[in-house]
Order: sequence, then C-alpha cells, then structure tokens
Amino acid sequence: MLNFPRWKVITVVALCVFGILLAVPNVISRENVTWLPDWFPQRHLTLGLDLQGGSHLLMEVDVDSVFDARLEALVDGVRTEFRAAEIGYIELGVAGDAVQVKLRDPADAERARPILTELGLGMTLDIADDGTARMAFTDAEIARLKRDAIQRSIEIVRRRIDETGTREPTIQRQGDERILIQLPGVKDPERIKDLIGQTAKMDFRFIDMSLSPEQAEAGGLPPTAELLPSLQTNESGEPERWYVVNKRIIVSGENLTDAQATFQQNQPVVSFRFDSVGGKRFADATSQNIGKLFAIVLDGKVISAPVIQSAILGGSGIIEGGNMTVESANDLALLLRAGALPAPLTVLEERTVGADLGADSIAAGTEACLIGLALVIVMMVVLYGFFGIIANVALILNGILLLGLLSALEATLTLPGIAGIALTLGMAVDANVLIFERIREEMRNGRGPLSAVDSGYREAMSTIIDANLTTLISTLILFMFGSGPVKGFAVTLSLGIITSVFTAVVVSRMIVGLWLRRTRPQTLPL
Repeated sequence: MLNFPRWKVITVVALCVFGILLAVPNVISRENVTWLPDWFPQRHLTLGLDLQGGSHLLMEVDVDSVFDARLEALVDGVRTEFRAAEIGYIELGVAGDAVQVKLRDPADAERARPILTELGLGMTLDIADDGTARMAFTDAEIARLKRDAIQRSIEIVRRRIDETGTREPTIQRQGDERILIQLPGVKDPERIKDLIGQTAKMDFRFIDMSLSPEQAEAGGLPPTAELLPSLQTNESGEPERWYVVNKRIIVSGENLTDAQATFQQNQPVVSFRFDSVGGKRFADATSQNIGKLFAIVLDGKVISAPVIQSAILGGSGIIEGGNMTVESANDLALLLRAGALPAPLTVLEERTVGADLGADSIAAGTEACLIGLALVIVMMVVLYGFFGIIANVALILNGILLLGLLSALEATLTLPGIAGIALTLGMAVDANVLIFERIREEMRNGRGPLSAVDSGYREAMSTIIDANLTTLISTLILFMFGSGPVKGFAVTLSLGIITSVFTAVVVSRMIVGLWLRRTRPQTLPL
C-alpha cells in the first residue's frame, strides 16, 4: 500500500493544486479577481445573512385571490360563450366558492353542458331541473392551483431580486402558503420589499366614455365595467382622478416580452414591447378604436389613459406618468420584465441583520476555528512527533480544499457553516490518530518500519470508513429534513468529511510512503 506509482502521485498532486487554486480567489477582493486570467477560478465563497448583514422576510401568498381571479375569468367566459351560442341566462356571477348561472329556458341545459364543461376544467358541474348550473373546484384542482401559485410566486420573486443585482439570495417555500426570503448584504430593504410586494399585474383596457365617474359612483356602473383610481395622487394622498374602465382585457401583461426605462422629451418613461400575439391584438385594438381612451392598468390603478391618435402597428409603446421618476421608471420596467405575481404577498415577519453584528460573528467564528486548529496542531506534534507534523500538513490542506470546494459550489457560508468547518478540523485528525496508534501497536508486536506502517494504514481503513460513513449518513439526513442554517451545517460537514478522508488517508499516506522509500529508517519517530 505504500508503493505509489508516478501516475498516482501526479494525480494526487494535481487534485491538491486544483483545490488550492479554487480557494485562492477568497483571499483576493472581488474587484481584483477580474484581473486574473480567464482560465483561473474566480468564484468566491459568499457570506450568509448572519455574517454580512441583510434582510430576512417571511411572506404569505394570498392564494384565495387566485381562486377569485379564476372564478371571475370563468364568469366572463360563460358570458361570452352563452352570447355566442344564443343561450339565454340570468343571475350569472360568483356565489361563494363557485360560479352560478341560471338558464332562462331549462331546455337549453343540454346545449349549455358541453360549453360549461370545457370552460370549467378541473371543476364539478351540476345543473338542476330549474336550469341553475353551479361549477365548483375539485379538491385536486384546489391543491394544483395552490401549488402552482406558490411555485410561480417563488420564480417571479427570484427574477425580481436577480434584476436588482442582489448576490446569493435565499428564496424557498416554507409551509403551504409561505415564502422565506433572505437577502445578504441588502442596504435598502424597504425598496426590495416594495418590489417584491407589488403584484405588477398590468393589462390594457378601454375606458367607457359613455359614463362619467360621478354617474358610476351614483350607482350607474354596468356589470361589464369597474371604477378605478389613477396611480397619480394629489397632496392629500387621494387619487387625482377616477376612470370607468371596461373589465374586458384587450392585451395582458403576459404578452410583454421586454420593458426598459428610457427618456422621452427629457422625462423618464418606460418603453415596452409585445410578443407576436400581443402585438397583433394591440394593433387591431388601436386601429379599430381611433379617438378612444386606452387605459394602462397596473395592480388596479390606471397609470395613464392616452387617446389613440393612430394605429400602433409595431407591437411596442410607451408608458408615461406625470409623477414618474428615474427610479420609479426603473422599478416599473423591472417589475414588467419579471412578470406579474399570481397572487399578492403579505409580509408576516421582517428582520434586518446589521453589518456590524455580521462582522462580530465572522470575527468570533474565525477566532474559534484558529484556536481549534492551533490546539489540534500542537497536540498532534506532542503526541506523534514527525508523524504529527505530516498529519498537520494534511489538516491544513484539508481546510484549503474544503474552502475551494465551497467556493466552486458557490455555497453561502453561514454561522452554522463555520461551526461545521470547526467540527471538521477537529474530526480531520481522527483518521490519522487511528492509523498512528495502529502503527504503534504493530511496532510493539515486532514489525519493521515499512511493515508496521503498511499494516497500520491497511488495518485502520475499515474503521475509518465506518466512522466517516455513519457521520456522512447523519449529515445527509440533516440536509434532507433540515432547513436554512441546518442545511448549511450539513453541507459544510459533508464536504469536510470527504476532504478529510482524502487528505488523512491518501495524502498523508503518500507523504509517509515517499519518506520511507527515500530514508528507509531503522526505527519510526512515532
């Protein structure tokens, strides 16, 4: 076992050098890393929220609004299809958690059934003898809509945060309807919270010019329209004006492909572009309704309501507002690019970790690791002399390789992760202790240096594998069932086990073997 062919030596040395190169960027600032050659590793180990400060948000997804939106869309669909099929109806609307409609002629039930079945996929359909039809969600559809709302919310929140340039955010589901968001290094948490919290559901609709807002407030609002405020407010915080807007959506924000903040006549505006489907709808709507007011609605508020002067055939347009600033234009463009949230988000818990507290944690963690490392190094030299020095070389290399692996994976280091590193450094010499004690036992039994070392490494191998394998299984369980800091601890410790076995068994054995082959001592300094 002590005979290392040249190719094995080259392989082990190459792996060690590669690991060292992966760790090097961590001692260079992010600004200076860009000066390194392109082939040189440039990934840093990112500090977590508890080490560099930042924001912690726990948000709840309002899944009930998803069901409400689906029911309202179904009502519009039933109205459109029944009119096209010339089926008379009354009392169409949302009743509790279902959509209900009554046919004027119960004999139309057979014609209405296939229409309602196609519109209400994932819903139950009951048509009474008097022609009253009721559609409600099945349990499977409710579960699917909830799951889809959470997954889409997480993805859109991730896009929005990525657009702001925040590094290494943690965004994950917690429970059935909650999202955990951790943003290390965020200096303006309020702006991030505002960006995350906005639904950013934008659509384009026509304004009902036959009815004034005053008439609508007096009770003359038809079921096909709604009264919406303007986004701009006056000095008292009230909307500058109100609009009677048709509920029918001409073009949805889902058809947007790009949105960018720009300037027009020295004023910040947002330019947008539709996909082919949205562009065609936009062109048809503007060409057929010249002279009418076209409302751009964002989250239930009218951003602007320009008059259609001519057909807009290019599939693009401009959003402008009297109170729009450069920052608000950038934020609006960001929200439109990332997409609309399927449901509003509510902040349940908010914590801000200061950078000073993070710096104290780093200092305390670093001090703990250095003290532990120093004690281990001293004890190994005192107990095992020259062999203890070899073990210490492997121990230091183990720490460097662990840092390199964490950097390569772009892992986020948290305080529990530092605890995992400290534990790894303490456990890393366990394998060497087992091997050295076995070598001593073989020497007491009368074996020569080469035979004792060879037997010590060979006989201790099964114990080392068993001990580290059981620890690795425990860390995998922690990773599977833990969350947040527990997972960070599990990842760090798992990688530490792998690197410690490699350095303690392979690297130290290679160093000992090369030393024995070169010096051929009569006794071992052990």
